[in-house]
Amino acid sequence: MKNILKLLVLCLAFTSCDETKKVINTASQVELSGSYTVTNLEGKDITENAPDLNFSVLEKRVSGSTGCNRYFASYAIDLYALSFSEMASTEMACPDPQMNTEFVFTSALRNVGSYSLEKGTLVLYSKNDRSVLMTAQKNNPEEN
Repeated sequence: MKNILKLLVLCLAFTSCDETKKVINTASQVELSGSYTVTNLEGKDITENAPDLNFSVLEKRVSGSTGCNRYFASYAIDLYALSFSEMASTEMACPDPQMNTEFVFTSALRNVGSYSLEKGTLVLYSKNDRSVLMTAQKNNPEEN
């Protein structure tokens, strides 16, 4: 009888952990929802033709501008781990500074492994060494 009771308690603990993780992931999705403008990309401040990120919770999609072209992808959150699928984008040619920003931005998104969000500032970290890939400011943070 004691073994059955221990087994039930153990099952309840694992189920609770799984449910807690689901709640945290849902909260993370809602917290991340919205539009962000990139302010820093791999250590360089962005002032003109800044890329942006628009997270849509219901579709688990991100879209926006690379500073030149439009893009979209899906994303996944597991606690504070964040990953993006392969991106699709338009293929317009832009002046070199914009094309360079686009290349750095899309490369950074492919290497994202985690994120933090505090006071409307989104920081995306590398999956390899947790270095900062980009920083973005939430547009209209009072909408949360």
